[in-house]
Amino acid sequence: MPSRRRTRGCSMTDENGWDNSAAAWIKSLGEHGDFGRRFVLDRPMIERVKASGARNAVDVGCGEGRFCRIMKDLGLNAIGLDPTRSLLDAARASDPDGVYVEGVGETLPFEDSRFDLVVSYLSLIDMPDIRAAIPEMARVLAPGGTLLVANLTGFNTAGDATRWHKDMFGRITHFGMDRYLEERETWEAWNGIRIKNHHRPLAIYMKLFLGLGLRLTFFDEPEPIETAPSERAAHYRRAPHFLIMEWRKEA
Repeated sequence: MPSRRRTRGCSMTDENGWDNSAAAWIKSLGEHGDFGRRFVLDRPMIERVKASGARNAVDVGCGEGRFCRIMKDLGLNAIGLDPTRSLLDAARASDPDGVYVEGVGETLPFEDSRFDLVVSYLSLIDMPDIRAAIPEMARVLAPGGTLLVANLTGFNTAGDATRWHKDMFGRITHFGMDRYLEERETWEAWNGIRIKNHHRPLAIYMKLFLGLGLRLTFFDEPEPIETAPSERAAHYRRAPHFLIMEWRKEA
């Protein structure tokens, strides 16, 4: 039988691609992140971190540690958790004084109510068992604390085989999607990266968070910021790529 490996905040086999994709992932993100992070998500995510007033944070599925470093620069005590060892090695090399823990999202190796901020920055889509991982995030969150989530929209992950459809002149006409209500796994490949994502309709996430008694305090589908390269920014405005949710655990 093939050996089991842990990747991106969840238990996965190495068939999910993260071990083989780690080097390409690190190269693709660089220090400032890819387009979506740098020009769409980072600004509102940082604003929400500042607004939370948190001091102790954990980034579940921290990867190479970029957002942990951002949170540390904001004055937080930030711990990164990820099961892909090569990504953790890169995080530790970039941040020798940081704390980066090998672990999985479904069974977080932290005591109850440890953190006043729990972050999942584009990691829920990699987790095959969010029905275990989301309750774990709520468990380690202190009363009054914030669970901050950035995720791909269901419209994005339900993209059909063609996704961006073109007319006879090669002009993009629309973004196609299919089987939105069907929960499923999909392979995604770009820039030498090949990983497995998980499509779920928004209702599945909402029911899980609400079922834990968490209160939604912020929701957005952010647009590219004004400094984004105009051509790519226009592309990202044509269909909702990302969402941000902030959930509060009642004191």
